[in-house]
Amino acid sequence: MSLPTQLVDSLGRIHTNLRISVTDRCNIRCFYCMPNENIQFRPRAEILTFEEIERFTRLAARLGVNKLRLTGGEPLVRADLDQLIAKLVVVPGIKDVALTTNGLLLAQQAEGLKRAGLQRLNISLDGLKEETFQRIARRSGLQRVLDGIAEAQRVGFEKIRLNAVAIRGITDDEIVPLGEFARQQNLELRFIEFMPLDAEGNWETSQVLSGDVIRGRLESAFGNLVPAERPDPSQPAMDYQFADGRGRIGFINPVSQPFCGACNRLRITAEGQIRNCLFSTDEWDARALLRSSASDDEIARHLVECVQAKKPGHGIDSDEFVKPERAMYQIGG
Repeated sequence: MSLPTQLVDSLGRIHTNLRISVTDRCNIRCFYCMPNENIQFRPRAEILTFEEIERFTRLAARLGVNKLRLTGGEPLVRADLDQLIAKLVVVPGIKDVALTTNGLLLAQQAEGLKRAGLQRLNISLDGLKEETFQRIARRSGLQRVLDGIAEAQRVGFEKIRLNAVAIRGITDDEIVPLGEFARQQNLELRFIEFMPLDAEGNWETSQVLSGDVIRGRLESAFGNLVPAERPDPSQPAMDYQFADGRGRIGFINPVSQPFCGACNRLRITAEGQIRNCLFSTDEWDARALLRSSASDDEIARHLVECVQAKKPGHGIDSDEFVKPERAMYQIGG
């Protein structure tokens, strides 16, 4: 049987976006992502090599994947990450390579990442007070993140997005300062609703600070937000521009306004498990095939099967929702 040229699921959604976790390790301990202590990281031998990641990416690109995002854990703790990026940006069919980072190591690595061909950066910044940073990350480091943002701008990154997880009772008073910071620095800002992927299982619906609430507070401070064009209809965010033209802001509302109907994303974990949804309870083992005598076509068919098994939605908003056993750091953001 010949392979398709596109990854299409049973609902007709075409998958072109692959998120690649390069490590499950991290240098902070954000409670919405991983536990504070007693963490069992994957042994190095279980983590995909750069060569295995490159091979999988080439096969995915043959099936229509054209956008990559490197995640973790914290991807910048993976040694020589710029070398992997240099391999991926030249894969035929790949048009866009981005990185999601907490920013702590960005000041040291920004120049090398830019030189390797990385096109976009997503930097986690949940607040602008060290107290808020430590309450969430359970480590210090806010100034290092801010220094990383500044260095990324200095070396020429033009597409930098700030990601802020919105948590009721913790980040409420960070909303307007983050909006002002993004406007001053000419950075795009996205607020993400707190999702049930925390390792310690403490998530509650009451902690979700909805996109609608955040939008209202921003409009009270800065004036109306004007809907912006969506060049990619499958993007998870609803984007807006400030009425005065200074800045762009987005809202990712997986809890209050699920966007599964247009989802085009796949994931592969650091140890090589393919997931067709962030909240999937099933995985497809690519590492076993990559480390056996499996042909490229066999691995590609495995990916096709994973996509075809994708469910209509994550189901957070339903009574039947089953929380994945893995936390965010084990899946890849």
